[in-house]
Amino acid sequence: MSSNSKAKKREPLFHVAKREGLSPVKATLIRIGSVVAALIVCAIVTMALTGENPIRVYATMIDGAFGTSRRIWNLLQSLSMLLCVSLAVTPAFKMRFWNIGAEGQVLMGGLASAACMILFGNKLPNFVLILTMIIASIVAGAIWALIPAVFKATLDTNETLFTLMMNYVAIQLVAYFSRVWENPKGSGSIGIINPDTQAGWLPVIANQKYLLNILVVLALTIFMYVYLKYSKHGYEISVVGESQNTARYIGLNVKKVILRTMILSGAICGIAGLLLVSGTSQTITTETAGGRGFTAIMVSWLAKFNPIVMILTALLLSFLEAGAGQISTDFGLNKSFSDILTGIILFFIIGCEFFVNYEIKFNKSSKEVK
Repeated sequence: MSSNSKAKKREPLFHVAKREGLSPVKATLIRIGSVVAALIVCAIVTMALTGENPIRVYATMIDGAFGTSRRIWNLLQSLSMLLCVSLAVTPAFKMRFWNIGAEGQVLMGGLASAACMILFGNKLPNFVLILTMIIASIVAGAIWALIPAVFKATLDTNETLFTLMMNYVAIQLVAYFSRVWENPKGSGSIGIINPDTQAGWLPVIANQKYLLNILVVLALTIFMYVYLKYSKHGYEISVVGESQNTARYIGLNVKKVILRTMILSGAICGIAGLLLVSGTSQTITTETAGGRGFTAIMVSWLAKFNPIVMILTALLLSFLEAGAGQISTDFGLNKSFSDILTGIILFFIIGCEFFVNYEIKFNKSSKEVK
């Protein structure tokens, strides 16, 4: 090799670049394409693992969610509760405060509702009792969210770990009071609260048990959309989320914004707890939140913190849950198989965001450069 020879490099075949100004139509087409691809992969997996006709499997999923009026109402109830918790975590996430504690905040709101039903069920008129429950649930959820917010604002603690650990505290509190208020004695659970008098039960509208829950969440969705997009507080949340230093530079009180936003987040979680206890099951257990606090993170993120779009993302996840359960029942398959299909679909939906935000560019030439 001659002494004046030079090392040569070869250009890569492709590189990843940030997309600039992708139109909403193209972004929608990418997302639709990801769903189609997910369904194709699920069909292949279904045939390979079970030998079942994938068309029948998909039809069963649709039937499990929309097959009867009862299933439709159950789907809407599941959608509304998931959406409610998603609305709660959204302002915190938009502020870049990673509130992983929605599960515990929902449980504390539900526990406050249950406590009012048990302690005051026979002592207060039903209207006053329900009003007391609303206030207690909102306050309990807000306080549970305010605690990590105070430590974050004053001591700059890690809010992710703090809120996550508070979930476990809330679970144990519910477990403790389930023993204190167990009914019947020795059951280890509270059971249906006030089954005879129905004191503290939210009223039934138009003979539909879940209609009030759905209407409340719909109102919260509109409120949160207006709050985040058009209010001064919503603007301050966006600025703090972009850069706390910038927020301080323009004169915003960052600590105040953090505390105020987390109070709102916890308060809405408290409302979710109220709706789950008083408007749905009329009892409380450690499973009342049902993992919604974690699923809500995905709903909020997929919708890019837009409360209106969250209706669609929450509907998708609720549909997958309902359909997956029907697959297990009709085909006698292990519940894990339906979870596999759900995971594949979510993987493609989440993964498509990469192609919405970035593009792969192939280099025009692979010539060697010095």
